[in-house]
Amino acid sequence: MDQNQKQTLIQKIRQLAKEKNAVILAHNYQPPEIQDIADLNGDSLELSIKASQTDADIIVFCGVRFMAETASILSPDKTILLPRTDAGCPMADMITPEDLNAWRAKNPAVPVVTYVNSTAAVKALTTICCTSANVVKVVNSLKEKEILMAPDRNLAGYAATQTDKIIHKWEGFCPFHDALTPEQVMAQKKAHPDALFMAHPECRTEVLEIADVIASTSGMIRIAGESEKTSFIVGTEVGLLYPLQKANPGKTFYPASIAMECADMKKITLQDVADSLENLAGEVRVPEDIRVPALASVQRMIEL
Repeated sequence: MDQNQKQTLIQKIRQLAKEKNAVILAHNYQPPEIQDIADLNGDSLELSIKASQTDADIIVFCGVRFMAETASILSPDKTILLPRTDAGCPMADMITPEDLNAWRAKNPAVPVVTYVNSTAAVKALTTICCTSANVVKVVNSLKEKEILMAPDRNLAGYAATQTDKIIHKWEGFCPFHDALTPEQVMAQKKAHPDALFMAHPECRTEVLEIADVIASTSGMIRIAGESEKTSFIVGTEVGLLYPLQKANPGKTFYPASIAMECADMKKITLQDVADSLENLAGEVRVPEDIRVPALASVQRMIEL
């Protein structure tokens, strides 16, 4: 697609969004051109909350399926569109409602903390949700000594180092964060000795142990802006380098590993967004029998 075609498509998207009273959301890992056309950029829960507070009739969520489901949970009166319905999350798929029910049955008195990177059906069976930014606060808010945490073993492992609670981990993980090794990080540290290494808590424990900072995607953007450092090694999906650089043009950002690229997060194109808006294609709607209990677990977290 040449530049003129691209501009024509962007104008079409903006016109369709205006005509249909739609708001376009883009996750921090989306391709640059998708982030550039969005009305709101950020992490998944932050976007869903902000979108629920708008007067838009339609939410176009440029992300993956669980994010569109969360938007539907919080905004049942709005039409939620996922421009590519095949954009999923491998980690979210690592636990099913049946899995969680069986795990709960073996631990009947133990509350369940579920990462927002999960399906609506799993959220519906959850005591309280958490994000990578607030996981410690959520865990410590529960009176029980023991906790079941799903689906990310690495996030659960990180939380366990920050609390005296006993955390039982589900063995799920993000394939891209989990693949980052200390050796890859040390090679980057050697190449860029003055750089601050920021790691996402979805990374392995041995990677977090050598991090200068452990933070969510939004946390990394905030830290990079506030830090006196001028160079950073970024231990998360490579899509975050674009908003980091955009917000901090005078600073330099290096990926901890160029292999940390989520194929699902890169599926949505400008053409997909235009087609979704034009045809109201890719609607995601969580059924009420799942949405209501899922909302309760999300609201408990939001109200903390």
